Amino acid sequence: MDAIRKPSVSERLALVEEIWAGLAQDPDLVPVSDQQRGEARRRPERHDADPSKADPWRGASAGLSAKRPDEHGGAHGSSPG
Repeated sequence: MDAIRKPSVSERLALVEEIWAGLAQDPDLVPVSDQQRGEARRRPERHDADPSKADPWRGASAGLSAKRPDEHGGAHGSSPG
């Protein structure tokens, strides 16, 4: 695991992008469980039934950013200590 952390963040992101692009070329090779398929089917159905319950992207992305660790291991928006 330490070997994965040796390259810079930008180098690791580039590697992730390459891996993702490779997976996107043949999505049938990516394993998807019956539970995941069911959830993928239910989400648009729930949205169609009541779009007002959806979280706007701005709020959802802000919540995700607050939970994402920064390069130093802390969460964005959190104070050290």
